[in-house]
Amino acid sequence: MKRILLITALATVLTITATTSVAQPKARRQQTTATPQQQGISQRARLMYPTSLDMPEDVVWRRDLYREIHLDTDANSGLYYPVEPIDRQLNLFTYIFKLALNGYIPIYEYRLDGQESFSDSSRVAIKTVLDDQQIYYEKKNNRLHVDNSDIPSADVKLYYLKESAYYDQTNAQFRRKVIALCPVIVLDDEFGGMPSKRPLFWVRYADLEPFLNRQTVTASSVNDAATMTLEDYFTLHCYQGPIYKTGQRQGKRMPQFGDTADADQKQQAALRQAKQIDEELAAFERRVFGHTPQRDSIEAANKKALEQGETVKSKKSKTVRSRRVRTVKSKAAPRSSSSSAGSRQPRVTVRRQRH
Repeated sequence: MKRILLITALATVLTITATTSVAQPKARRQQTTATPQQQGISQRARLMYPTSLDMPEDVVWRRDLYREIHLDTDANSGLYYPVEPIDRQLNLFTYIFKLALNGYIPIYEYRLDGQESFSDSSRVAIKTVLDDQQIYYEKKNNRLHVDNSDIPSADVKLYYLKESAYYDQTNAQFRRKVIALCPVIVLDDEFGGMPSKRPLFWVRYADLEPFLNRQTVTASSVNDAATMTLEDYFTLHCYQGPIYKTGQRQGKRMPQFGDTADADQKQQAALRQAKQIDEELAAFERRVFGHTPQRDSIEAANKKALEQGETVKSKKSKTVRSRRVRTVKSKAAPRSSSSSAGSRQPRVTVRRQRH
């Protein structure tokens, strides 16, 4: 009897399991039955390390900006060092290069017009980049291998960074999000001319973000103990760089808007335009958020008392000034009356003469 009941229970469980698996969508069943190797390490990284919120597609205001992130500045120097890997410490380009070499993230071509495209037709094989940039590599077990000394991380001294500043109307907040990165090789001219720039490829920040929690970057140029993850570095916008192009001006670079033929004057005009755009964004952010709210009632009371103290002080200063004016007028009044009386009556002077 017990065996019959046990067999009946097992049959019921198997029937429910089969029915549940059939009721699932086809894509869900494939995802469930897929092995971890088929799902890829990026999927596991996304589950282990939550990423930031994506930008909504129905925002009411957005502005795309392109910045030049120079690695010789103090704010961005943490992305450049160490030039060659030291144990598990990698700079940003070496980390991106290794991820692309092992097939963890896709890379996309840098077109001549500078516009990025993340379609499947714009994807570039890492072998193509190695051949174009003449980077030495070896094939081992049908996989590409590049030695750390052959990675041109020392020559990557600049990044093109695309970010979007937008207003999220769902929660009434102003946000900025990094969209893409492009490492650029900067080579000095042998004859003292302008250095040449060779952009390598575009990488989507959404593909790179799940791996940025695993690497740290120095957050201070004077304190080596101050570190943060690369994701926090980009999420908190610790990078600094001038704007060289916007998405609203037909993809033109800033120097193309100047009318002068002098390169220095064009550069100064471009810097002024970039500064103006940053000021416009800061002003828009202030209008969105308004005044900073008080954190608690004690801070509000202290601020109110401070304002009242300044008001009383200003009133006292006005009273003192008014008293000084009245005093000066009262002292100046007799002089004016005596002078007027003297003008009406003749003066008589008696001099003592010597005999």
